[in-house]
Amino acid sequence: MLILNRKIGESIIVGEDIEITILEIEEGRVKIGIDAPRDINILRKEIYIDITEENKKSLEIDGDVLDILKKL
Repeated sequence: MLILNRKIGESIIVGEDIEITILEIEEGRVKIGIDAPRDINILRKEIYIDITEENKKSLEIDGDVLDILKKL
């Protein structure tokens, strides 16, 4: 993990086309702005985890359903 210190108004460049800017720091919270191409998905980690878990659940096959499909 790379750890950087930034002040309000300072940025970090990721790759060639993603810029993360510190916009505000207040009461232990940091507001950031992310400038990236529209085809790049940007998600909060907790949302990403929820989506990943739902996708895994959707891949699970119910044994009863599989038995019914075998009979067709």
